[in-house]
Amino acid sequence: MKKLFYIFTLSLFTIFIFNSCSDEGTGLQFSDQGREVPQFSADRAHTYIEEQVTFGPRVPGTEAHVHAKNYFREHFQNTAGQSSMFVQEFELEVYGETIELFNIIAAFGLEHSDRIVLAAHWDSRPRGEEDPTSPNEPILGADDGGSGVGVLMEFANIFAEHELPIGVDIILFDGEDYGEVGDLDNYFLGSRYWSQNPPVPGYNPRFGILLDMVGGTGAVFPKEGFSMSYAPNLVDEIWSIAAEFGHDQLFLNERGGRIQDDHIIVQRLTGIPMINIIHHTVNPNGSVNFPPYWHTQNDNMDIIDKDVLQAVGDVVLELIYNRIPQ
Repeated sequence: MKKLFYIFTLSLFTIFIFNSCSDEGTGLQFSDQGREVPQFSADRAHTYIEEQVTFGPRVPGTEAHVHAKNYFREHFQNTAGQSSMFVQEFELEVYGETIELFNIIAAFGLEHSDRIVLAAHWDSRPRGEEDPTSPNEPILGADDGGSGVGVLMEFANIFAEHELPIGVDIILFDGEDYGEVGDLDNYFLGSRYWSQNPPVPGYNPRFGILLDMVGGTGAVFPKEGFSMSYAPNLVDEIWSIAAEFGHDQLFLNERGGRIQDDHIIVQRLTGIPMINIIHHTVNPNGSVNFPPYWHTQNDNMDIIDKDVLQAVGDVVLELIYNRIPQ
């Protein structure tokens, strides 16, 4: 593992260290570049979600968690190449137990010093406290975790086959959903560790996009509140693309809630302007609602919608391949 880390760091250090993100989110500019955009396959993304769920709940410390880690490692080795992916292993003591965690990192378009980051969390929740019958049982997390990862796995296929106009780094964060209700210190374990222990010194991409719960039936994505503070131009561009593609009933042109998630940890600890595409609604009093299957046993393959996956994939690929000026 140390040898692989050395190769990964050496190959990326020289292109990352000089990259700057002086806009700090508010000055990001986009326009139609007239470039061809590859096709996204919701069928393949759906299969990747299904294969994750087949392992069972991907809770740290379980056999399913190890199987899933190996599955992701193989996929990104095959798409990015062995020297361009890295498993960041670390241990933490949480609730009196030492757990082993793994962030999966893969780099594409190494010829580009200008880079962006795409992320999702791959663990699933160790307890479904919103479930009326099984509140202490772990959940499958088909949408909450699985959907964002499935989309990124399909992106990896595309990035491996179609030349990128900008460098793209994919990160699967572990341990996002480990904490008990109200205990934010034990959520976001992977993003916190990655932010405090960057595998590549000086890493400073132009921006980041977090995908969380992006495949559920009935999904809606209002403009998440922290995202609008961190990178409003990026949010507006993505939602504008969605409207152009006829997805304005999915990407709602309205202010959403301020949601605690991995993007906050990354922005606060690294300064990288990162936004969150996440399924939620906002009550008239300003409180946030998540979908009815959230943190329950109903977060399974039955609620995964290929049309939602397709829309998210199409919109983000349009941004990456055709809207970012070089």
